[in-house]
Amino acid sequence: MRRVTVSSLCLAAGLLLCVLAWLLPPVAWPWSFADHMARHIAVVAVAAPLLAVPLAESRVARRVSPMVAVIVEFVAVWGWHVPSAHAAAQTSLFWFAMEQASYLGAGVLVWMSVLRPSLSLAGPVGLLLTSMHMTLLGALLMVGTRSVYPSEICGGAADQQVGGMIMLAVGTPIYLIAGLVLVARDLLADPAGHRRRREGARS
Repeated sequence: MRRVTVSSLCLAAGLLLCVLAWLLPPVAWPWSFADHMARHIAVVAVAAPLLAVPLAESRVARRVSPMVAVIVEFVAVWGWHVPSAHAAAQTSLFWFAMEQASYLGAGVLVWMSVLRPSLSLAGPVGLLLTSMHMTLLGALLMVGTRSVYPSEICGGAADQQVGGMIMLAVGTPIYLIAGLVLVARDLLADPAGHRRRREGARS
């Protein structure tokens, strides 16, 4: 019997989550912004790291800088939340597919680059920066008293605020906790190496 590996389980779970995020009908009204945000976070912060696990030791992962990956995801996330771009993705199947593909691709790129075995702090720093820009976007959406999106694709200011809360309450903690786990992993892997680098920085 073929042995099931952690990588294969993560791959299957990530693909299943993507299918659910993309195909499940809206839980509220058709153009709920909160529903959109829940699917967005499910793809970039849950499915993407699961899909990245089998790729973390690949040649591609070794060539991708976490900082470059973070910038790519920043552009994808903020770009698709520009009102005109978000409206296009919500009203056109083609642009919806482009939006979701960029979310997933950028998310996998980030997680693949930070999960690779390394004794560098670039991975945790990349996750910290990602959590910061997502926190900022979530906060801007949550504190807004007027919806920046037209009523055809958003249920008003309250709907937008709930979407921002989802990003803050779910997305931000995932990146912060993952960053702390990576720091702990590297410290446990080579505590002496980290101590030497710290002493060298002081001298």
